Amino acid sequence: MSHRYATFIKAINLSVDYVILNLSMIIAYLIVDRSYIVWINNKNYLPIVLVFNLIWLLSANVTRIYEHVLNKDSIKTYRGLFNTYMLFVSLICFTVLIIIGTKAYSITRQYLFYSLVLFGFLLGFWKLIFLTIRKGDRALLADFRNAIIVGGGRIGHELYNFVNYNPERGYKILGIFDDDKERVVNQELYLGPTDACIQYMIDNRIDEIFCTLPNTESDKIERLMLDADKNLIRFKLVPEFFYVHKPTFIQNFGHIPVISIRPEPLENMLNRFFKRLFDIVFSLFVIIFIFSWLFPILAILIKRESRGPVFFVQTRSGRENKPFNCYKFRSMKVNLDSDKKQATRNDSRITKIGAFMRRTNLDELPQFFNVLVGDMTVVGPRPHMLSHTEQYSKLIDRFMVRHFLKPGITGWAQVNGHRGETRTTDAMMQRVEADVWYLENWSFLLDLKIIFLTFWKTVNGDEKAF
Repeated sequence: MSHRYATFIKAINLSVDYVILNLSMIIAYLIVDRSYIVWINNKNYLPIVLVFNLIWLLSANVTRIYEHVLNKDSIKTYRGLFNTYMLFVSLICFTVLIIIGTKAYSITRQYLFYSLVLFGFLLGFWKLIFLTIRKGDRALLADFRNAIIVGGGRIGHELYNFVNYNPERGYKILGIFDDDKERVVNQELYLGPTDACIQYMIDNRIDEIFCTLPNTESDKIERLMLDADKNLIRFKLVPEFFYVHKPTFIQNFGHIPVISIRPEPLENMLNRFFKRLFDIVFSLFVIIFIFSWLFPILAILIKRESRGPVFFVQTRSGRENKPFNCYKFRSMKVNLDSDKKQATRNDSRITKIGAFMRRTNLDELPQFFNVLVGDMTVVGPRPHMLSHTEQYSKLIDRFMVRHFLKPGITGWAQVNGHRGETRTTDAMMQRVEADVWYLENWSFLLDLKIIFLTFWKTVNGDEKAF
C-alpha cells in the first residue's frame, strides 16, 4: 500500500464501522421501543449513543484494529476484529449495566442484546466485503510512483535501500544521478550526471525526484528545484543528517527548517492543558469516591500489623529532575534501606497488608494528592529514588530524557511488563525506552488506554507486582 493512502483507508474503515454501529443502534431502537418517539428526539437515548461511540473508539485504540489495514491477512483481520468486539461488549455491559444503570436512560437489556448482536453481524459482513475489495484491487491501491535519486552519497544509498525494502511506501526508485560516478556503489543504478536528470525524467515520465546532495552543492540543488517546478516534477529534499538513527520532527522558523531529534506532543500548550485538566478531574474522583472511605480501613490495618506511620514519604525525581515528596501507603516495616534498596520478591520487609496493597496497586493511592498539587500526573514515567536517578543516569545515555515529563502513577513501561525490581541495567534500559516512546507518542487516547490496561492487569494479576 502506498504510504500516501494509509490515513485515507484507515479513515474509511473507521467511518464505515461507526456508520454500522449507529445504524445497528437505530434498528435495535425501532425493533424494541414501543413509545413511537422518533429516536433522534428521545433525550434518554442520545447519551447512550455517545457512550457506545466513545467506547468503540477506546476499544479500537486499545487493540489497534485500524493499523496496517491493507497489510493484515484475513485471519489477523478477523482476530483483531473479534478481540475489539469482545472488549467493546465487555465495556458496554460494565458501563451501562453497572455504572450508569439501565433505568436512568430507559435502556433495556433486550435493546442491548439486539444492538450488540446486530452490530457484530454487520461488522463481520462489512469486513468480508472490505477484504474482497482489497484482494481484487490491492495493486490499484498501491499506485506506485516512479522516482530517481540525485546524489550517490551515503544518504542516497540509505534512501534507496529503505524504499527497496519497504515497497508499501509506494515508490519505485529507477536509479541514481551523480556528477561523480564513483560515488554510486552499485554501478547498475548509475543513470548519469545531475544535469541530465530532468530530461531523463521527462522522457521516462518520472513522478518525483529525491535530492540527497550535500549542502555544499546548494547551487545545483536550487537549479534542480527550479527545473523540477517548471516541468511539473515533485522535488523532495533529503537533508544531510546522519547522527540520529530515528524519526525526527521538523519545524519551520520562517523559511529555515529546524530539526528536533524527537517529537514532544506535550510541549504543545493545549495538550498540556487537557492532560492537566484530566489529572485534576480524575484525581478528585479517586480521592472523593475511593480514597475517602478506603483510607481509614487501610490505615487501621497498617497500624495493627506494624509500628510506624500510615504514609511512606520519599523524595523522588520529578519533572526537569526537580525532587519532590512522593506519598504512598506504607507497605514495609520501618527500615533504614528504604531510600536505597528496591523491593524484591519475597522481601522480608514487606508486611502482609503491604503485599496485598502492592499487588493491587492500592499503596499508590496517596499519589493522587501528588497529582492534584501538580508534582505528578496520572500517566507518565514512574518516579525513581534520587540514588537510582544518579546511578542510572551515568549508565544509560537517554535515562534523563524521561524527566522531560512529570512522573506518573502508572505508565507505558508498567503496562508493558517493565515494572517492579530492575536487577540489571538492561532491565532499566527497557523501561527507559518505553518511557521515551511514551514521551514521543503521547495522546489523550493513549493515556486512557494505559489507565484501562493498568486496571485490567490489577484485576487479572501482574506477576511483577510484589
